[in-house]
Amino acid sequence: MSYLKFDKEELVNLEYSLQREFLRTNRSGAYSSSTLAGCNTRKYHGMLIVQLDELDGGKHVLLSSLDESIIQHDAQFNLGIHKYPGEFYEPKGHKYIRNFEIETIPKVTYRIGGVILTKTRMLVENEDQVIVKYTLEEANSPTILRFKPFLAFRNVHQLTRANMVANSKYTKVKNGIKMKLYEGYPELYMQFSKDPDFVPVPDWSRNIEYLKERSRGYEYQEDLLVPGYFELSIKKGESIFFSASTEPCDPASLKKFYKIEKERRLPRDSFVNCLVDSAQQFISNRKDGKDLIAGFPWYESIPRQTFIGLPGLLLSQSEVVTYEEILKTNLQRLKGGLLPKYAGMASGYDAADAPLLAFQAIQELLPYKEKKELWKSYGPYLKEILANYKSGTQFNIHMESNGLIHAKMDGVALTWMDAYIEGKPVTQRGGLTVEVNSAWYNAVCFALELADSAKDKPFLGEWSLYPELIAKSFLEHFWSDEQGYLADYIDGKYTDWSVRPNMVFAIGFNYSPLSREQKKIILSKVRNELLTPRGLRSLAPNDFHYKGSCEGNSDQRSAAMHMGSVYPFLIYPFVKSYLEIHKAGGLSFVKQIMAGFEEEMSEHCVGTLSETYEGNPPYTARGAISQAWNVGGVLGAISLVEKFEEKP
Repeated sequence: MSYLKFDKEELVNLEYSLQREFLRTNRSGAYSSSTLAGCNTRKYHGMLIVQLDELDGGKHVLLSSLDESIIQHDAQFNLGIHKYPGEFYEPKGHKYIRNFEIETIPKVTYRIGGVILTKTRMLVENEDQVIVKYTLEEANSPTILRFKPFLAFRNVHQLTRANMVANSKYTKVKNGIKMKLYEGYPELYMQFSKDPDFVPVPDWSRNIEYLKERSRGYEYQEDLLVPGYFELSIKKGESIFFSASTEPCDPASLKKFYKIEKERRLPRDSFVNCLVDSAQQFISNRKDGKDLIAGFPWYESIPRQTFIGLPGLLLSQSEVVTYEEILKTNLQRLKGGLLPKYAGMASGYDAADAPLLAFQAIQELLPYKEKKELWKSYGPYLKEILANYKSGTQFNIHMESNGLIHAKMDGVALTWMDAYIEGKPVTQRGGLTVEVNSAWYNAVCFALELADSAKDKPFLGEWSLYPELIAKSFLEHFWSDEQGYLADYIDGKYTDWSVRPNMVFAIGFNYSPLSREQKKIILSKVRNELLTPRGLRSLAPNDFHYKGSCEGNSDQRSAAMHMGSVYPFLIYPFVKSYLEIHKAGGLSFVKQIMAGFEEEMSEHCVGTLSETYEGNPPYTARGAISQAWNVGGVLGAISLVEKFEEKP
C-alpha cells in the first residue's frame, strides 16, 4: 500500500483533486506538474516544461497536456479535463479516476465499465524528456487509444492566444511527429513505443482557464494549439510508452529506458523519504556549476535561501560533495562583499544577510572537514565579506563604531522580509536588524576559529578584539529585561519591539552573545506567540499589523507575506535551540512539532512543503508549491532529533 494516501471516493470531486498538485523536476531545469485530476490550474502547470537558456534563460511550457481517449465499439471516453469559462469543464475525464498513488512516480488508475487503464508519468533525469506509460489492465473488447496533444510553446510567466504566426506544420519521425510552433524554440518530438496513426486536424482550443491564476489576480485564459491526434490499438496486458522530448528518441528502447530511470527513483514510502526525494528536486546543473533552485514553479536561485536550506537538504544525507559544489557556485558571485538577491537574474546585490549566512553554511561542514582545510578553501571569500562589511559597501551596509552592522537604504528591503507593494517595501526594517547582527557576530567568531587553526596571524591581529565589542553592543541595543525578548530592529532612536521570528537566528547560531537564560526566555516567547503546526509566524497574532490570511491579489498577498504568514524553515533554529536548552526534557515536545508536518505530505503539493502557510488555522498553503529552504529546514530539524536520540 502506498504511503501517500488519497481518498478514492473524493478523487472524482474537483474541490478535492484540484487542490492537490504534484511536481517532478530533473536537474536540467525541466519540470512536469499538474493536479491529481489532470486539470492544469496554473499557467505554470504542464506536461513538459523546459529551461531554454538559448532563448531567454527562462522556463517554457512546450507540451501543456495530453488528452487520452479510450475507444471501444465506436464509443469514445475522454480522460482529459480542461476548465473553460462559466465553471465549465470539458471533457470530464476526472470522473473515471479510481485511484491516484505515488510511490516512486505518479500513477493514475482509470475505470470505464470493464476497462481499466493505468498511467504513470516520469521526467527523465538531466534530459528534456517526459515518458508516460499506459497499461491496459482489463478490457473485454478491442480497444483503441487516442491522444490529443495541447501545445503552448511559451514562457511560464506568459499566456498565449490563437495567432497566425504559430506553425502548425509537422514532420514525421519514427513512431511519431516533431513540431516547432515558433522560431527560436527547439523541436518537440512526440513519439510512441509502437507506430501510431497521426491524423492532422490543427485547431485552437480557446479560453482554457487557470483557476489559481484567477484567484491570484492574474490573467488566466489562454488558447492552446491541438495539431491533431494519434491513434493506436492496445491489447489487454499491453503497455505503450509515449515520449515528449526536445531530442528524438529510439522508440524501441523506451520500455528499457523507462525501467532504468524508474529504478533510480527514491521510494516515497515514509515522511522522511518524501522530504529527501523533494530535496533532490531542487538541485540544478547550471553552466556556472551546481546550484539550488529556491522553489517551484517560478523561482530560480536565491543565495540567502540556499545557505539556509542546504544543510538540511544535503548534509542530512551526508551529500558533502554536492553541498560544497553548490556553496562555491554561490560564493563565486561575490561582488563588493555582497551576493545577489536573485542569482542568474539582472537583480541588485540588495541582500544584507546573504553573505553572513554563508558563514553558517560553511560552519555546518565542521563534522566533515578539518578547520585548516575550510580556511584554505573558503578563507578568501570570508575575508572579502568581513572586510567589505567593516569598511562599508553598497546599500549603506557598514560597521558602526560600536561593532554592529547598519544596513539601510530608503525604498529597499535588505533582509529576507523583502515583499514590495508598488515598489515600496512592506517591511523595510532599516538600520540595525537582529538577524543581520547576530549573523555578523557568528561570522566574526567563526572566521577567527578557522584562522586560529591555520595560524593566520594577520587576520587574528585585525579581528580578535571585535567579538567582545560586538557582543556587548548587541546586548545593549537588542536585549531588554523588561520586554523579555530581542528587539527586531533599531533605526536611529526608534526601536521596533514587534514579536517576530528573526530573534531565533540569534539563539540558533553556533556563536551567540546571549546567555542560556536569555535564550530560554526567548524560546518561551517564540513558542507561545509564533509557533504553529507549519513553522513560525512572521509576526505575532496580537500585533495590530498582523494578517492571518494570505490570499487575494498580488498586493494583498504581499501585504501578508511577512505580517503573519508562516515559514517552515524557521523550525530548524527553533528546534536546535530548544534541544540545546531543554535537552532530553524537550525531546517529546519537539517530536510532536515535527510530526505535525507529516499530514502536509498528502495536501497541496504532494510530498513537499509550500512557500508559506497562512498564520490562522487551518494554516492553508500559499505561494510557490515547493520551497527548498522549507524542506531543508524540516529535514534539518528531523536530523537534529535523530542525532539527539542517538546520544548515550
